[in-house]
Formats: sequence, C-alpha cells, structure tokens
Amino acid sequence: MGMRLAWRAAAGLVAVCALAAGCKHSGSGTGAANSAAAAGEMKTFSIRGTVVSVDAAKGMVLLEGEAVPGFMDAMTMPYQLKDASVASELHPGDRIAAKILVHKVGDGDYSDALLDEIVVMAQSQPDYKPTVQYHVPTAGDAVPDFKLTNEEGRTIHLAQFKGRVLLLTFVYTRCPLPDYCIRMSRNFADIDRSLAKDPALYAKTHLLSISFDPKVDTPAVLKRYGETYIGDGAQRAFAHWDFAVPPADELEALTQFFDVGITPGDGGTLTHSLSTALIGKDGRVLAWYPTNEWTPAEVLVAMKSAAAA
Repeated sequence: MGMRLAWRAAAGLVAVCALAAGCKHSGSGTGAANSAAAAGEMKTFSIRGTVVSVDAAKGMVLLEGEAVPGFMDAMTMPYQLKDASVASELHPGDRIAAKILVHKVGDGDYSDALLDEIVVMAQSQPDYKPTVQYHVPTAGDAVPDFKLTNEEGRTIHLAQFKGRVLLLTFVYTRCPLPDYCIRMSRNFADIDRSLAKDPALYAKTHLLSISFDPKVDTPAVLKRYGETYIGDGAQRAFAHWDFAVPPADELEALTQFFDVGITPGDGGTLTHSLSTALIGKDGRVLAWYPTNEWTPAEVLVAMKSAAAA
C-alpha cells in the first residue's frame, strides 16, 4: 500500500521523498503538467504522526507519519502547511492528527500535498492546550462506565461486565478495508469460537464490538453485521458478543478515551485508527492493541490468563 506522490517542490523535499518506499517523483514538471495538477481532483486523507521538526519561516513540518490506508505506508517526510501560521503552535515531539490534501493527477499519482485541520493529541511542551485531548490506554487505567445501545436495542454499560474479562474493539459496518474493521471482526469471530470450546472460560469472558458511526449503525444494522461473523447460532452467541454503539453525545468521550481518531473520508466512508483493549475483571485496562498486528492466538492467551486470575 505504498504511496506514489508526484512532488512539485523544492529539491530538499524531493530528496526526502526519494528515501520513502513507494514514493514517485515526477521531476520539476512543465507548465502543462502543473496546470494538470492544479485542475486535478482534490483528495483528502487522514494521518497521525509525530512532529520531528518545524520550519516556521516556510510553513512546513517534518512528520513521522503512521500508515494511511489506501494512500501511503508509514514514513517520515515534510509537509507544507495549508495555514502557515499553524507552524508557531507545533513543536518537535507533538503527536498530531491531520488531513492531507492532494490533487489527483493520474492513476495513483498525486501532487501538491498540504497538511490541514491539525489537532494536537499529545503535546511535547506544556505551553499551550490542544483543543482535543486523546487518552492512550495504559495497563491499570480504570475504564469509565460508558453507555451504549446493543444489537437488540438494549442499553448496556461497560461496568456491567465487571467480574468477566472483556475484549473490546472499534469498527463501523460500512468499512471497506480488509485489514481494518473486517480484520478486527474476523479476529473476534475466531476468538469467540475458540472461547466457546471451553464453557467455563466462555462464562468468564465477553466480547464487545463498538461502532463509531451512530447515524448509520442502528441496532438492526449492527445485528445483521454481527450475524455475518457469528454465523449459525448468532442469537445465542450475542449473549457473549455484543455489537453496540454509543449515543452521539458520548461518542467523543468514548473514542478519545480509547485513542480512536475518526475523520470523514471519500464517498461517505470514515478514516479511522484502530483500538482494541483487553479489560480485566476489575474494570481496568490489561492490554491495549493500537494496530492490526495482534493475533487471535496471542489475545486468547492473555484472556485465559486474566480469567484464571
């Protein structure tokens, strides 16, 4: 999923770009090429990363960026700020979420990358306060008693699962990416089947898939979605695996606590980060998995250990 970015920029930018795997440089370009880029379709992608350095005079930041699904691999590269004045508010070490604005100039080729709508999630210098505060789940953190509505239309609370080991993740039913929501749901289906083989362990655990798309993911939609992963016996299995959505007024607090970044994408989709958390019987975080690299086997081991404690 490497990015092919057609930079029309200074030599310094091109040099950094050349080090990035999958990056495509179009050269200095002609007037016709520049006109084509300017007339190209504008695309928007969401990115998270850590600020490496800031050039306030040029309105640029060097960002150690995470992978952007469907656009680019994780890489460190410079970005021009759409609003150059924002540079004065950024510091090396800041964790940010932002949008990348690019013009599409060909099949997978982009130009004129700008960074916009920047949100500082964690500041490296305590001289300002970001507008949005994200919490990074850490072992031992007490989980708030968030309220949700499950696939049956019933109100549930996270605190009701105390006494059991709870594994939760975040998805939305329209997600088209196989390595994101689809992968999380398949992993949970594998875990659910494995836990069901041991009735005693099954009774001590619970699974919860939380949607961050309350406008679309109604209880009925969540129930149909859950049935596609649970298969036969879905009604019985819902007693062990809930698919739920928070009310709109609690969505922000819930996603910020579990460090889930969400921004609108193309075609009505949502660009988002991943977050899977293992919560102990005491309602405190045991482990947090912020990527898609965890496996059902390793999580099962952690769940069995927690259930036996």
